[in-house]
Amino acid sequence: MPDIKYIFVTGGVTSSLGKGIIAASLAKLLQAQNFKVTIQKFDPYINVDPGTLNPYEHGECYVTDDGAETDLDLGHYERFLNIKTSQANNVTTGRVYQSVIEKERRGEFLGKTVQVVPHITNEIKERIQLLGKSGDFDIIITEIGGTVGDIESLPYIESVRQLIYELGEENAMVIHLTLIPYLSAAGELKTKPTQHSVKTLMESGIKADVLVCRTEHELSEDLRKKLALFCNVKAEAVIQSIDLDTIYDVPIKMLEEGLDRVVLEKLLLTPKSKLNLDHWKSFLEKYKNPKRKVKIGLVGKYVELQDSYKSILEALIHAGAINEAEVEVVSIHSEFLNQINAQEQLKNLHGLIVAPGFGGRGIEGKIDAISYVRENKIPFFGICLGMQMAVIEYARNVLMHPNANSTEIDKDTDYPVIDIMESQKEVVDKGGTMRLGAWKCDLASGSKVAEVYGKEQITERHRHRFEFNNQYKSEVFEKGALKVSGINPETDLVEIVENKDHPWFVGVQFHPEYKSTVSNPHPLFVAFIKASIDYLSQQQPN
Repeated sequence: MPDIKYIFVTGGVTSSLGKGIIAASLAKLLQAQNFKVTIQKFDPYINVDPGTLNPYEHGECYVTDDGAETDLDLGHYERFLNIKTSQANNVTTGRVYQSVIEKERRGEFLGKTVQVVPHITNEIKERIQLLGKSGDFDIIITEIGGTVGDIESLPYIESVRQLIYELGEENAMVIHLTLIPYLSAAGELKTKPTQHSVKTLMESGIKADVLVCRTEHELSEDLRKKLALFCNVKAEAVIQSIDLDTIYDVPIKMLEEGLDRVVLEKLLLTPKSKLNLDHWKSFLEKYKNPKRKVKIGLVGKYVELQDSYKSILEALIHAGAINEAEVEVVSIHSEFLNQINAQEQLKNLHGLIVAPGFGGRGIEGKIDAISYVRENKIPFFGICLGMQMAVIEYARNVLMHPNANSTEIDKDTDYPVIDIMESQKEVVDKGGTMRLGAWKCDLASGSKVAEVYGKEQITERHRHRFEFNNQYKSEVFEKGALKVSGINPETDLVEIVENKDHPWFVGVQFHPEYKSTVSNPHPLFVAFIKASIDYLSQQQPN
């Protein structure tokens, strides 16, 4: 088996510089030259996974096909590369320590004192190489979360140092992402924070092979030479990452900067084919030159932090591009939405998405929003909790059950049209215990969703504890316009509902946003944006 090449992406100076986007962009360039590439994220926090984290803390929790609750960066990896990730692609300190402690309890260390070095570092090294040992990839890119110098990141940095030593410098390299701040008072860019960051990395025994410098202003040749000299890297390995209009411009910019060329030279690799980014460039062309503009409302309770709904926002970009439309997302906080102000806040929209979520906060606002768009025939797309709220709204306002609710919100409701899943009733632990991962769904013949997907059975990813209560199936879905159009064949769970008296009113129990990529925009989002364009056309005077 040929040597697997390993690329490590570290960060310095500050967090949120975009290591995930740089890693995904580099992977895209390598993939475009016919290399088999995957990316993994190692997070230094002690949570086992982000499944129990508040979205305000860490953004959305991204779910893979195998049911892993992972970091949102894995969403970027999948969207850029059009590949599937798994539990092996996201490791946390919590998971590492949990594994080591379990091994100690089983006596695998033969009575030795368990220490950070070598036991924790060995566990990290083993997990870094797990995907490489599969034989499915030529290059493994590993993003190390946090910033160098953080106490919690030290075991990962030490593990990387050891691996570079063991694998050989021709088989492993480090890309260090830093900030070049601009001081307006001095009118100049400052390199000292980057110098200090690289120095901190070197104190841990690691030399950066490539510097990727985040900046708001162009880096001069003199400044690049200065960075190369004092950070001990080649001049061509100082890569500028200037602020761009969209993350999808980053691969093109990294290509212009020669990042892929520098990496291939360092790893002694020759491109397997001529670089081909035609599809990517076509997507960008459509995205940047829309023929129309639609306003889509996003109703949720975490709208202050965009990363809370990252996958939905990106899925809308993909769907907008393929429809040659600019999608303007109007964030609407569900806590501040009610029957009185719903018309004012929603009247200028061309479509509405009610976002996923947990708990009772902002629920009534979501129901009022759904009521407005149902009555006014505005395209509606409900995701997970959004689908459940659509059912509750229908039960209350059409079937005239004013107390209809979910037992998640009102345990004592006398019309629990949404209830906790049977398999969840005895669950005590919150982490990793929901209905997670990819599940099958049979689509009703002649339904809108069957037309959209163009097939009879689909597979989509889930993350929920509550579901439609099948005790009310006949009462809800046989009396009016709201119909079941998707059923899980194994559990009989209601997966999709749609309103046959509405131009486009669809609610799904799953999370379609997780499967939308640049190469394959999700069909439901594509159809929803098309319906919103049609609605816009109807509103405009001839």
